[in-house]
Amino acid sequence: MLTLLAAAALAPAAGADGLPVMNVDVGASGVTNPNAGHRFVALPSGKRTVVARVERSSGEVRGFRTIDGRFTIPAVAYDGSAAGLSVDGTTLVLLAPRARFPRQTTTFAILDATTLRDRSRFTLRGDFSFDAMSPDGRWLYLVNYTSPDDPLRYDVRALDSRTGRLDPKPIVDPREPDEAMNGHPLTRAMSPDGRWAYTLYEGAEHPFIHALDTTGRSARCIDLDWLHHNRNLWAMRFSVSPDGEELRVRHGDDPVALVDTRSWEATTAESRDDGWSPWIYVVLGGAMLVALAAAAYRSATRRRASSTSFGGATSA
Repeated sequence: MLTLLAAAALAPAAGADGLPVMNVDVGASGVTNPNAGHRFVALPSGKRTVVARVERSSGEVRGFRTIDGRFTIPAVAYDGSAAGLSVDGTTLVLLAPRARFPRQTTTFAILDATTLRDRSRFTLRGDFSFDAMSPDGRWLYLVNYTSPDDPLRYDVRALDSRTGRLDPKPIVDPREPDEAMNGHPLTRAMSPDGRWAYTLYEGAEHPFIHALDTTGRSARCIDLDWLHHNRNLWAMRFSVSPDGEELRVRHGDDPVALVDTRSWEATTAESRDDGWSPWIYVVLGGAMLVALAAAAYRSATRRRASSTSFGGATSA
């Protein structure tokens, strides 16, 4: 088994994933999620693909299967962020690698993540890449490239993994249903419960975060105007608070944007650097003034008392 996997790993790369402009291959890092004890990798073997389940703690191969056709783990951002494993650990989605843009058809393989057996395959007419999946694996979210000349023109579509049918309506932000979405996906993070997929985009007008609700089949777009022309944009990454209520965009360890995922309000890190409301400073300042006034009053009272006591002793 290990010999087969080693031979597959030395085979030529399976080409690019679904991203249309630059070749991004997740390679041996494969895909996992915080709830999974395993990492899944897909390696080319001639005209077939070896899919392996690797234990994260030990790095040992715990199962593998060879399937017909050439498939890859989908990359969903240019930093190599991978997707395709459902949060409940039951479903693994693979994508036929891209040879050119645009392509006439796109094929997906849906596997049982426990047995690595094929559940189903779907071939869609048109050019698609994989974007995200609902926590139970029911809904797949795909990027549908709508122009043969411009890879930055696309819609996000939902596909029912049970039927292979695409929802005819694109996924949009209900607050801005007519605003076209475009840009390069730079990095990806998921909410702790796996419901929200956050993607940082270098938009045509300004950077923005696309927050995809993989359960509700909806989205929110959060503009980050102050990061426009920031030369470090492609190096920025996400971090999500353990309770999922705050999303941070950071450059290294330094936060550059903070998003409240309950209100979808985005602010600069400087405006919320310590997480305290400006009113806190007003209250603290007022309390300090009161304390200083009280101290001054006590000091004056002691001086008057001291002066009265000295004078009384002299007259005696």
